[in-house]
Amino acid sequence: TALGIDEVAWQRGHTYMTLVYDIGGATKRLLAVAEHRTEASLRSCLEGLGEAACLGVQYVCSDMWKPYLKVIREKLGHAVHVLDRFHVMGQFGKALDEIRAEEAKKLVKDGYEAVLKKSRWCLLKRPENLTDKQTVKLKELLKYNLKTMRAYLQREDFQRFWEYKSAAWASRFLDEWTGRVMRSRLEPMKKVARTLRNHQPLILNWFRARGAISSGAVEGLNNKVKLVTRKSY
Repeated sequence: TALGIDEVAWQRGHTYMTLVYDIGGATKRLLAVAEHRTEASLRSCLEGLGEAACLGVQYVCSDMWKPYLKVIREKLGHAVHVLDRFHVMGQFGKALDEIRAEEAKKLVKDGYEAVLKKSRWCLLKRPENLTDKQTVKLKELLKYNLKTMRAYLQREDFQRFWEYKSAAWASRFLDEWTGRVMRSRLEPMKKVARTLRNHQPLILNWFRARGAISSGAVEGLNNKVKLVTRKSY
């Protein structure tokens, strides 16, 4: 009834494989695997499951990879397609890391104190997962008017999006949040805002499918695949 679709890198040089999981039942399992992360690879996985099995799918969970989105519309257009929360928030991590790295170099170049040194993980991790040392570091950084910290606060503000119960109210919040970010001068964060706008209907499906599927199951299964890959090596 629910499929999780993702890719995993299994060799250096951007060599991927496409994975299709059953995440709707009590037992989560791998259903199909194909080389590469192309339209053809996902199409072969779904065709291998059979038309009858695909018609019975009610929910699909994936990331924003365009070839996957196209095939899902083609083969599973009747199902509620949910963009994985993990991958949505991953966009923020990449943007924040880009801003931090650029600003850290500029501070050193301009002769200022290297306050962003060794700050990567205290910015990328959720506040509740920080160590005591990282918590102290974060409190110190919040005293500075840095681009990195403005981006960090924008990301933390967006976390409220997942707390809504209604897709309609979540949509209003998303419109307001993206509007504020687009008026900022943080280009990587503006890129995230544009991505969220472009995929807004699929992101809002997360609320329509709440309780039916868990995107965390996909990441857990991916970790098992990576473990098997390391063992086989």
